[in-house]
Amino acid sequence: MASIAIIDYGMGNLHSIAKAVEHVAGDARVWVSADPDTIRRADRVIFPGVGAIRDCMAELHRLGLDDLLREVARDKPLLGVCLGMQALLDHSEENGGVECLGLIPGQVRRFPGGLTDTASGVRLKIPHMGWNQVHQTAPHPLWSDIPDGSRFYFVHSYYATPADPAHLAGRTEYGLGFAAAVARENLFAVQCHPEKSQHAGLQLLANFVRWNGEVPAHH
Repeated sequence: MASIAIIDYGMGNLHSIAKAVEHVAGDARVWVSADPDTIRRADRVIFPGVGAIRDCMAELHRLGLDDLLREVARDKPLLGVCLGMQALLDHSEENGGVECLGLIPGQVRRFPGGLTDTASGVRLKIPHMGWNQVHQTAPHPLWSDIPDGSRFYFVHSYYATPADPAHLAGRTEYGLGFAAAVARENLFAVQCHPEKSQHAGLQLLANFVRWNGEVPAHH
């Protein structure tokens, strides 16, 4: 029987994401755990997160989960969510600059002040909170049955900028274009909260539950 581990390092609304995954998991088992052996045993791993990146990296390091994530990322399907996505990159500007996991090359930057909506000219608040369209920039099994331009729910003040455009899987506009999703081999990560994104978010989680970590070559 398939199993999915949701990494619990004390940062993230794990109850809501666990319930959403259980809802779409069929007969797969869902474990919420900080235990490295449990996470290693799982077929798939979800790495959620909310809060500050410095606290996130400090807790991962304290629990030995930073090295475990690098290990898992070698061969298991891994889904990063929100802060979990940002932590996969090399470095974040938050908290005066924090080194991250370095699994996907790139930087995490703060939204600049004074952003305005390109269509209306209205000043935009930071953090970015609310529903935004995600434009799929590359085909991927996790986009299966999700119409391009579907809306997802976001809450964040920082955004990821992958160094290699080939790692961009989805884009969103909020005063500027930024990465809503990044992908590399068996890794996929989203800035939005799929567990709060109604049908499209549940479909993304359902796709992850079935994903074997492979991305078909597209021509």
